[in-house]
Amino acid sequence: MTEDEELQLADLDDGVKAAARPEDEMPEDDMELRDIPDVPRSSKDLEPVYDIPVQVSAVLGKATMHVSQLLKLGRGAVVELDRKVGEAIDIYVNNRMVARGEVVVVEDRLGVTMTEIIKSERT
Repeated sequence: MTEDEELQLADLDDGVKAAARPEDEMPEDDMELRDIPDVPRSSKDLEPVYDIPVQVSAVLGKATMHVSQLLKLGRGAVVELDRKVGEAIDIYVNNRMVARGEVVVVEDRLGVTMTEIIKSERT
């Protein structure tokens, strides 16, 4: 495991711990967690879910085209996306957008650094 991966795991673990804080330490915007019964109160309570696989996707941008245009694409073709250089990319976990981030290079591979966590209502 690389140092960056360890740091990202540590950040995720900090997030889990923050979500599991006792009621008196919860910030104002997390008060609704008090009303939910059986909310885990420590990261140790969440250990059973640590090994559940999830799909993580980083979306650089999107493009819309007709099937006829798609069939004309060949090797070396360029598809113009709806994002500009340097604009944040969307990070999805199990097809739910959870964050925005930036593309980084780690050794000879591409990676993603999360720059913003997206809070959304659960449905």
